[in-house]
Amino acid sequence: MELKNHSFSRRNFLKGSVAAGAIGAVGGIGAVGGIPLLSSCSSPKQPKGAGMTLPTLLDQAPDGKTLKAGLIGCGGRGTGAAIDFLNAGPNLEIVALGDVFQDKMDNCRKILKEKKNVEVADENCFIGFDSYEKVLDAGIDVVLLCTPPHFRPVHLEAAVNAKKHIFMEKPIAVDPTGVRKVLAAVKRAESLNLNIISGTIRRSQKDYMETRRRVLNGEIGEITGANIIRNGGALWYRSRKPGWSDMEYMLRNWVNFCWLSGDHITEQFIHEIDVMNWYLGEYPVKASGWGGRQRRVTGDQYDFFSIEYLYGNGMRTHCAARQIDGCSNGKVEQINCTKGYADAAGKLYNWNGEVIWQYPYPAEGETSSEWNVTNPFVQEHINLVTAIRTGETINDGEDQANSTLVAIMGRMAAYTGQDITREEVLNSDLYLGPTTYDMGKVDNVPETIPLAGVQHQE
Repeated sequence: MELKNHSFSRRNFLKGSVAAGAIGAVGGIGAVGGIPLLSSCSSPKQPKGAGMTLPTLLDQAPDGKTLKAGLIGCGGRGTGAAIDFLNAGPNLEIVALGDVFQDKMDNCRKILKEKKNVEVADENCFIGFDSYEKVLDAGIDVVLLCTPPHFRPVHLEAAVNAKKHIFMEKPIAVDPTGVRKVLAAVKRAESLNLNIISGTIRRSQKDYMETRRRVLNGEIGEITGANIIRNGGALWYRSRKPGWSDMEYMLRNWVNFCWLSGDHITEQFIHEIDVMNWYLGEYPVKASGWGGRQRRVTGDQYDFFSIEYLYGNGMRTHCAARQIDGCSNGKVEQINCTKGYADAAGKLYNWNGEVIWQYPYPAEGETSSEWNVTNPFVQEHINLVTAIRTGETINDGEDQANSTLVAIMGRMAAYTGQDITREEVLNSDLYLGPTTYDMGKVDNVPETIPLAGVQHQE
């Protein structure tokens, strides 16, 4: 499948290739029980002011009745999530697996056997685009949703309807239609007292939590903005093999196709965008930005993004991400305040650049300190299992849906070269991806690479 440059018009890009009534949409998508799911003033519910405290993070979930989990999506991240779940506490089992590729399934089973001595019965290993339905019907209590993000909204909705507790990897969608579908499912999960934990790990990490607590308690004044950067090398890609259909090629190469991953501003940079949202306590009203493609050899995505977000009070933040080999790498999560700034990973500075506090990581070999940071990929599952066994319901689905939406908003601004408002994204019926799924030709996916602006002829 050859991909060609294409000029994206603002109107057509916001409208999308499939109306909201097609696959991936949900009836009554704007509300649940008459309550709007999203609005221009929708913002995180953040405690602020002196005296903010943190919840206790256990280093292992409490014991309880056996919890059986099913994994949907048996690639590297899914297999890792299954092991993280098993490491979260006692009496935890992986009993069902679902994927579209037999080799992914076989490799997952091999790793589970080697690392955790877990064997999943043949009759509970399902292959195909409908395998998620079979996993949900395999007598499980918990489901781990780890397929490429395009499929997350449909899988989440099915999991909630099946009344399962849920771990869902980030991001939770690739387009506004998917975000609305997720929010509808999240609201239904709340009404059923189901637990949902998302894969944006920083909210489950002690050093990030403690740094944020100090900032919100006013130790360096009021927040005035943020500078967020994630620069790294190119991600993996797969060369097309003889006999692969369009669908198989795209699925095996999913991090390089926007309809499957949401582009790297959504698929990876959401971690840093989520940290920004977590601190600021509100969402931007407009995004302006740019991006481009110089080095990628496959797919239809950009190599870099630079986005400025504008907020209702006039505050601005800058977010930039790059995936190109041979360049300088680094991560910046700087929260600017009136009396200094924070490195969200564990330091506070004054405006002379001097460290005035840093997270007290325990000495090497120390295991009993309250400052130990558990592997956050495991901590998420500890929190999930703890909530299930104690009855103290947790559900971060709305936060993660909104962080996904902010990332999509930035991507749309860069792709079109136009300012994109939150209202436009909220009302967009943009849907990315095919309308049917089979291992053949992929319909409804433009063979284009986004090209912002309009070329003028002399």
